[in-house]
Amino acid sequence: MNTSSLEIIELVTGGDPDATPVASIVVLHGLGADGRDFVPIAQELDLDAIGPVRFVFPSAPVQPVTINGGYEMRAWYDIHPPGPDGSRLEDEQGLRASQVIVQRLLDREAERGIPPERTVLMGFSQGCAMTLLAGLRAPKRLAGLVALSGYLPLPHTLEAERSDANRDVP
Repeated sequence: MNTSSLEIIELVTGGDPDATPVASIVVLHGLGADGRDFVPIAQELDLDAIGPVRFVFPSAPVQPVTINGGYEMRAWYDIHPPGPDGSRLEDEQGLRASQVIVQRLLDREAERGIPPERTVLMGFSQGCAMTLLAGLRAPKRLAGLVALSGYLPLPHTLEAERSDANRDVP
């Protein structure tokens, strides 16, 4: 999936909203939410000292979510119920597909003039998982990762796949 098929809300805050943004924050929502979820918070941030900052709020694709009885909702990947031993099968295919989407969003910001080192990747819940999955593997140094109420998916692959550029990203 490319980014042109995603629903994306954008908001420029801090300084002149018509000026060229000096930084970007890509915000990934949680399971069942959409790109509008964090717009009100971005509007409350005082970023005048930084200058115009572009917030990018993509909405995850709609797909059936197994743990919710197959109900279709916005999700970055499927979630399976825990097995009898408490372990949970991860949807690696869905995680990897969304990792590609997130990297394309980061690349899109670079193409629009915001270098990766001026781009923050932020996520909540499922969006947090995607932030950690994609951000720690992003090939170019990011300004930072904001991980809210989530976990690191596919932890067994991190050491082999971790990007040197983001090994110590804040």
